[in-house]
Amino acid sequence: MGRTVPYQPSLLRLLHGITAILVPLAWLSGLVVLANHDRRWFRLPLAVPGEWIDIHGTFGALLWPVALLFVLYAISIGRGRLRQPANAAALIGLLLAVSSGKLMQEDWLRTGQLDHLAYHLHLLAWMLITGAVVWHLGSVLRRGGIRFAASMAQLHVRENDGPRHWGAQLLKRH
Repeated sequence: MGRTVPYQPSLLRLLHGITAILVPLAWLSGLVVLANHDRRWFRLPLAVPGEWIDIHGTFGALLWPVALLFVLYAISIGRGRLRQPANAAALIGLLLAVSSGKLMQEDWLRTGQLDHLAYHLHLLAWMLITGAVVWHLGSVLRRGGIRFAASMAQLHVRENDGPRHWGAQLLKRH
């Protein structure tokens, strides 16, 4: 007898899905920025042409409102999920990444100014989010396997879980 896929709230799936697309794009574009402008750590074998600082900043700008909504979700509806340390670490890494990114000026790296606190916090966030996402994925697979992980991708929405209900869900005390 097959087990059914657990139901995840639609707002969680939406926020999680957008984050799951933007974080790897920001991470990879940040890797190119690091390799092109801060060569203290490593160099890519080929120079990657393009305005990667702007591309990376665009992903960060898109992540900013999603991160804020995710925090609002996490401290209201998703409070119980934050008891999972891997979930909390991923959210903290996301918040540190977007907030330290907002503190940075894009010309710092272009002019070789690598000693700003915000930049060092951003590098720390980059490492933290890397570890946190790996930990989060491992935790999800350990707790519920592929079926649980796949529950974030299901398209089915229950009657009282559509976009019209999200505001009330966020304001409701849990």
